[in-house]
Amino acid sequence: MIIDAALRLIEAPGGNALTVRRLGVELGADPSAIYRYFRNVDALLIAVSDRLLAETLDSFVAAPKWSDSLRELAEGIYRSALRHPRLSLLSAVRFTAGPYELRAADLGIGLLMSAGFAGPAAVRHYRDLIETVWALAAIDSSEMTPEQESAEEQALALAYATLPADEYPHLAAVRADLPAMSEPAFPGVLDRLIDSLEHAARQTD
Repeated sequence: MIIDAALRLIEAPGGNALTVRRLGVELGADPSAIYRYFRNVDALLIAVSDRLLAETLDSFVAAPKWSDSLRELAEGIYRSALRHPRLSLLSAVRFTAGPYELRAADLGIGLLMSAGFAGPAAVRHYRDLIETVWALAAIDSSEMTPEQESAEEQALALAYATLPADEYPHLAAVRADLPAMSEPAFPGVLDRLIDSLEHAARQTD
């Protein structure tokens, strides 16, 4: 109940409204009661962050192929982060050691071990994958308004369109392709990571 109430306040219209006092009001309890369950607000935030992984794991369905399952896990985490933009950065930089994070790690590392990776390699590859997913989700979940996004795209296009070729020859050569820099990097980066893992797994055969 406390985690659910905290999540509602964090995602309240107009900005993060989470304070211990407001949480007490939301729960209909004395604010000090929260400290019976969480030692401080930081511990509560970590628990809320761990809850995001529940959305992915509760709907996760393993695929016949290990790499497809790993992709589904990564995409599920990414989609959940976009649904909760105010928590995505926290999730990207903190280990929760909560039950859902532990389940996700056990699942991801298990998939990599089933592909033939030894323990150290499985751990390293899972870390690389999961940190990339969280980092890109934190970038892509930025809470810009549609007007801000449009203005940024126009500013990017204008800046690159007017670069003098004698000073920036390489940018000028790919000028028509530069608007792609504003597109989300996640799908392509994930594809390349999965491809590289499949290639590495074949080398272990």
